[in-house]
Amino acid sequence: MESKHELTGGSHDPQRRELMRAAGMATVAGLAGLSAGLPSMAQAAPADGRGVLGARLQGVQHVGITVQNMDRAFEFYTQVLGGTEIMRDGDFQGEVIHNTLLLTEELKARERQVNPRTLGIPDLRGGAQRLDVRFIQFDNVVIELLQYRDSSQPQGSGASFAPPHANTSPAFPTSMHVCFYIRDDVDFNQFVRDLEAEAAKRGMANVKANRIISSASEKERLSAPLNSMTNRITSGKSDGWTLMYAKGPEGEQLEFVQVRGQARKVFGRAEALRRQAG
Repeated sequence: MESKHELTGGSHDPQRRELMRAAGMATVAGLAGLSAGLPSMAQAAPADGRGVLGARLQGVQHVGITVQNMDRAFEFYTQVLGGTEIMRDGDFQGEVIHNTLLLTEELKARERQVNPRTLGIPDLRGGAQRLDVRFIQFDNVVIELLQYRDSSQPQGSGASFAPPHANTSPAFPTSMHVCFYIRDDVDFNQFVRDLEAEAAKRGMANVKANRIISSASEKERLSAPLNSMTNRITSGKSDGWTLMYAKGPEGEQLEFVQVRGQARKVFGRAEALRRQAG
């Protein structure tokens, strides 16, 4: 894609707006259809929305991941995890999109009297760097992949403008992760093993899942028994929750879960109460 357009909040592309609207509706519909829906963290808002912003929302539209290599990340989320591409766009630059995305970071750099470029803040304003995006649909959520690159860098492949962030551990405040449901009829341990194997075949060495037992080396992690790839919670409010954390191809934090038993009932009740209150 060779166009060099500026993304604004106006009538940029009617077709794109319609695709985005459809993606958002698919996300909300998918969430509503889950028997183990998202928990309600607070009392539902008044129907007219006065005083409570939550009443003015209709759900989560997407989760975004800024990637180092767009083609590699796209292959993982579509070919390995099976998502479906909704749309792609790119070469975004200009004053409006720069301020929309990066103004706060730029101001912080200037307060520190530091050149924003040295902190990995791209120059979309002047067009030295560009932004590309791809949206991928899963049953209950949309994932957006973003890549910031030099204007001379071809779209999709190769180097990004800034280095990857090293602190992707879930222990770091402000760290985020993407969580995927695994179907109830799927062997969780085998899924984790197959995930790593499929990624390794594609040269995605960063895709690594944790184990529930300690490992003194990467070799020990890889040789851990199959039953060490699943953390099954069997007591308390989370009884029935099965999980494992893994890194994606860009180093991003992922989680995979199955939700059964008591945990499913807890989430299901919360979803039902939120619907009733809405």
